[in-house]
Amino acid sequence: MGRFSIDADRLDQPETMVDLSKFEQLRCTGELPSPKGAALAIIRLTQRPDAPLSELVHAIKADPAFVARLIKAANGVNAIGKRPVLSIQNALTVLGLPAVRSLALGFSLLSSYRGGNCRSFDYQRFWSHSLVCAVALQALSSATQSAQPEEAFSVGLLARIGELALATLFPAKYSDLLQRMDREPDSRLLDLEQEAFVMTHNELSAAMMLDWGVPKVYTDPLEFFETLDKMYFEEGSRAFKLTHLLALADYVADVCLAQKAEQHDMMARLFLLGARVFLDADKLMAICDKVAREWLEWGGLLNVAATAVPPFEELASPPAAPELAEGMLPDAVAGRRMRVLLVDDDPVSRLILRTTLAKAGHELFEAVNGRQGFEMAVELRPDLMMVDWLMPEMDGIELTKALRRTKVGRSIYIMILTGRDTDASLIEAFESGVNDFMGKPLRPKVLIARLLAAQRVVKLQAEIERESEEIRLFAAELAVTSRRLQEVAMTDMLTGFPNRRYAIERIEQEWAAANRSKRPLAAMVIDVDEFKRVNDAHGHDVGDTVLRRVAAALKSGVRAQDVVCRFGGDEFLVICPDTTLDAAIACAERMRQAVAALTDDGMRHTVSVGVAVRGDDMAHHDALITRADQGVFVAKQRGRDRVVALQS
Repeated sequence: MGRFSIDADRLDQPETMVDLSKFEQLRCTGELPSPKGAALAIIRLTQRPDAPLSELVHAIKADPAFVARLIKAANGVNAIGKRPVLSIQNALTVLGLPAVRSLALGFSLLSSYRGGNCRSFDYQRFWSHSLVCAVALQALSSATQSAQPEEAFSVGLLARIGELALATLFPAKYSDLLQRMDREPDSRLLDLEQEAFVMTHNELSAAMMLDWGVPKVYTDPLEFFETLDKMYFEEGSRAFKLTHLLALADYVADVCLAQKAEQHDMMARLFLLGARVFLDADKLMAICDKVAREWLEWGGLLNVAATAVPPFEELASPPAAPELAEGMLPDAVAGRRMRVLLVDDDPVSRLILRTTLAKAGHELFEAVNGRQGFEMAVELRPDLMMVDWLMPEMDGIELTKALRRTKVGRSIYIMILTGRDTDASLIEAFESGVNDFMGKPLRPKVLIARLLAAQRVVKLQAEIERESEEIRLFAAELAVTSRRLQEVAMTDMLTGFPNRRYAIERIEQEWAAANRSKRPLAAMVIDVDEFKRVNDAHGHDVGDTVLRRVAAALKSGVRAQDVVCRFGGDEFLVICPDTTLDAAIACAERMRQAVAALTDDGMRHTVSVGVAVRGDDMAHHDALITRADQGVFVAKQRGRDRVVALQS
């Protein structure tokens, strides 16, 4: 590490949060992880503003493995649709010198520190976790446009480099500390490091990366991504967002490396962290699936252990309910498996509730304060919430009131856990919207009884909701059926044309519209010539065929706005909105000719057409139809197969 020195100007910056004097103490105790070989030459050249590009390319070519990794990284951030990056020069152009320096640093440390003397430190898992974190932070930064993806990759890869540094500097002492962590599951690594060393691993990570020239905007989040509750960045600031993105990327790595049985239980927190950076569940799962695939690719390239991860949608789906052994809760066996959200900052209470709920076969989610509980309730929509009264950030009563003001929260069964048993306290709880209460300290037998009562209410509520949904579906189906029946009632089944009932309603509407707008309205009455003779000579089946063929011919002759209806027997009515008498006569002639051209059945068919247009002397639409019908009568007298308009 002696090859690098901290910039004296940077030491004096008041905004630097890392205590660099402590870092200097650690530097003096031994050899901190540092880049070696070709990576060192690359880093030095990228720090020289006057270094020729040819020297940098030559230095990169000295490490063929780094060449492959550099080109893959460049293609990873290259825009979709652009030509792939195939040369070192193009990779340098795409990535830029700061990113190349960071990648050389990260890959060098990965290659040089795959193992060590700290027996309890899992070097393989450390680099697997770091690689997932790198890929995840790159994908998340790209999706949220919060940072340069190539820089985010390096930051994610080195986010926990402080752990490796402590394991390298103090192998025996750090090994003992990790063993203590295994013996004391509730202890935190950061707290133990604070007691044992000058700096915690996250402070050391920030100091080392600051020393290597990583911009301060990336080193600040390293101190707080594991302790978001202690972060004091202004909400909405870039540092605030990058810290949450790094926390999310780190947790994605935790999920990818977890045992399959544990992964499902981790999804609730994953969605909660995603919501803090405004990523909904669907988008976050798509990003995580992409990260899992790229992790496998990078693992093969870097010789880092990587395993296939199930689709995150599958991890987010509720697991099958476990088979319940004999003697378990009878109502739990016969009843409905509930989604239960436990909100309590007391680990002992959570342990008791977790054991009881797991025995009953329910699906459990946990939150440690009221604000987190509210966010998870809105996201998960649990059936039952068990809420402690006294909690940090938002107590149980405030949480209940806040949920009852939301549509989602109004249907949740809420049981409050409290040591207050006075009448006034219980009245306050029920008035706030609580469904039930459970006294502390918790008594398992009473808890089981309360749980069964809640389960019956939840089951009944689910049945009511299901019945309501069935009623809504039935009403929708009824409306569709009603529309279909109405269509049937208005349609002539033989020709497919609207029937007489529809024709009367439609001409009434068009008559009223024409009167209002003073626009013309024409009508035609069409009668099939000698249709009775066809029926008598050939039978009604042939007659029906003739009507269908005549109807098809008539339809081919009308305009788009005209309406052809079967008025009864062998008679048709054509309604022609916004049509003058001359235009109607021309249309009628086209239809007459179309029918006269029918020859397929060996018989000749003709029609007589009467045409009329709305006149000032007509008081009602019946007069219009009558005038057109009179035209048909005259056409029949004159020998059929013709169009007659008495008004022409």
